[in-house]
Amino acid sequence: MQDEESLVRKAQQRNQEAFAQLYEENFDKIYRYVVLRIGNKTEAEDMTQQVFLNALKSISSFKWKGTPFSAWLFRIARNQVVDYLRKKSKRATAPLDESVVSSDSHPELTAERRLDIEQLLLATEQLTAAQREVISLRFAGELSIAQVANVMGKSQGAVKALQHSAIVALRKVLSPE
Repeated sequence: MQDEESLVRKAQQRNQEAFAQLYEENFDKIYRYVVLRIGNKTEAEDMTQQVFLNALKSISSFKWKGTPFSAWLFRIARNQVVDYLRKKSKRATAPLDESVVSSDSHPELTAERRLDIEQLLLATEQLTAAQREVISLRFAGELSIAQVANVMGKSQGAVKALQHSAIVALRKVLSPE
């Protein structure tokens, strides 16, 4: 945490190497969160880049409060996802690009993974928006309960309850009859 704090302070002083390191450490998590939330790889790449552009523009206003810098980035990403979904509320979701699934020399395993991902995406559509948000932040973004609570502006207990109800709902949808 201390190393991250010093990186943030350097980035606030317009140190390009420090911001580049923060970018490298957080890009994949932010991207996974965004792509899981919107289901479009190309849009997710653009949106993730925009998250970091917005962070660069406003990093001087970031105040260190003991929570990871990534929580601030996820809040920016969450706001962008909400805006995007609001604008595109009537559009059909695009299937997840197969390049998200690692290339494999076993086509049957790749096909099974692709089917599993498609089933999971369809199953998450059965969740409430808050449940999808928690699942995306916890598992795609790899955030802790405390970090998710911070990003969503909810208590840790509320996040745990949402995660539990989401997992129960997903099990019901995904488990064979």
